[in-house]
Amino acid sequence: MNNDSRGAQDRKNGVMLAGLALGAVLGLVSSYLYTRAAEEHDSAEGGPAEPVSVGQLLGIMLTVLGLVRQIAELGKPKKADKK
Repeated sequence: MNNDSRGAQDRKNGVMLAGLALGAVLGLVSSYLYTRAAEEHDSAEGGPAEPVSVGQLLGIMLTVLGLVRQIAELGKPKKADKK
């Protein structure tokens, strides 16, 4: 393996590890905020919170898909203006 391909592989590994860490942190923060909000609702209302609906899950999934597409676009070269 030459230095160019080794450097590219090292960069790829670094980016993937950073993505893994960021995804784990975002998942942890999201689950913490969700459970905290559910606990606050339980104590204020005196009962369990309503379950998450399929529509809410689909909305979140579409939002995440849009975010993933935007992140993927960051790796593509910018198009030159054609005149």
